[in-house]
Amino acid sequence: MSLTNQPDPEARARVVAQDLQNVMHPLVQHKALEQKQMVVTGAQGSTIVDADGTTYLDAMAGLWCVNIGYGRTELAQIAAEQMQAMAYYPHTAMNLPAAQLAEQVNGLMGGGYHTYFVNSGSEANEAGFKIARQYAKHEFPGEFRFKTISRYYAYHGTTLATLAAGGMGDRKTKFEPYAGEFVHVPAPTCYRCPLGLEYPSCKVACAKAIETTILGEGPQTVAEVIVEPIMSGVGIAVPPDEYLPMVEEICRKYDVLLHVDEVINGFGRTGKMFGHQHYGISPDIMAVAKGIVSAYLPIAATVVKNHVFESFLGEVAEARQVMQVNTYGGHPAAAAVAVRNIEIMLEEKLPERAASMGAYLMDGLKDRLFRHGITGDIRGKGLLIGIELVTDRESKVQLDGALVQGVLDHCKAEGVIVGRSGGGARHSNTIVLSPPLVITRGECDTLIEVLDKAIGAAAAKRA
Repeated sequence: MSLTNQPDPEARARVVAQDLQNVMHPLVQHKALEQKQMVVTGAQGSTIVDADGTTYLDAMAGLWCVNIGYGRTELAQIAAEQMQAMAYYPHTAMNLPAAQLAEQVNGLMGGGYHTYFVNSGSEANEAGFKIARQYAKHEFPGEFRFKTISRYYAYHGTTLATLAAGGMGDRKTKFEPYAGEFVHVPAPTCYRCPLGLEYPSCKVACAKAIETTILGEGPQTVAEVIVEPIMSGVGIAVPPDEYLPMVEEICRKYDVLLHVDEVINGFGRTGKMFGHQHYGISPDIMAVAKGIVSAYLPIAATVVKNHVFESFLGEVAEARQVMQVNTYGGHPAAAAVAVRNIEIMLEEKLPERAASMGAYLMDGLKDRLFRHGITGDIRGKGLLIGIELVTDRESKVQLDGALVQGVLDHCKAEGVIVGRSGGGARHSNTIVLSPPLVITRGECDTLIEVLDKAIGAAAAKRA
């Protein structure tokens, strides 16, 4: 049984019944699904279509991931050809597509890196933690460097370790307690500074807090610092330009590895191939996923600088190899699709397009949305944008959650899908946008128009 892009009520009903009786969905309450369902049947470019025949502009690119847009049928052909030639063999051996993909990533980083393949962003960060700890055991014998310093309100994945590293209380509380190997510091959320300061008079105190924490924990216990260049789930927190260079300098000072989470930022999203490239830093460990393959097949990677890689070289008897394995890591078909996905990005200059289209979208949003008193802040880079909603700009009190949800519902009713930050009680009032990098000016205009109406309606309800 299959659904086409043409409305078919009977087929839709069968899928809904089959799903409700058998599927356990993420992040969605099943009671709500019993009342209302969305059955997606097709997609092209920046739009998706459901079983009712309704089309939507997907301003979230799925889960921040369909960077090259929907409907690239050539990728299906590449996957099929690779599966026919060789569908799978574990990555303890070599295969051509994975080697090609690693070479591509190394080139995009300017050289000097090796790549370890996994299946998801959570696994990429998890592998990064393990690599950092094993590296510390090799390089600092007699010390016990096992701690990762992260930021409050960060998001790094859904495994127990990546949840512990993250700082989103609403995501973490159901799985506590965690072990104490992850230590948190204030995040660079300048609109709501956790230290009660203002930029630039703050002198970027949130970066300096990392050094204070390393000293407080003891440098001999800290393996790494993990950061997203631009924090996503908290509502698109863009740091001051000097923040990441300061963090890198602190890491170098204490021989602590710099682990950069590019799962959402990476592959053109922010207007450069990687988010950290806006700031001129050089990560020791980098996690990538999502845009590496634009979600056409599951693949992700932990990318390490050569000085880290070289720590794992030695005689067989030394057992210095990476003590980590993923059954599907380096999957030939997924890697082959990722290779072509990156080629498309480069051929179509999609990072540059994200920069120009993001600037156009940002200008339009600021021009229209600041007319509403409940629009507190609009921020972002490239096609990664957050619109924070407040009761009034002076107090910055968060807009009521029901009204924020009402903006999402209004947009969807108008045929536009937008997202919402997941930062819990303090940071859940931001509308987030992460459309495919192929979004057009006309689609940007539609997005601006619909958000203008939706936020205007929320403002009217509050009044």
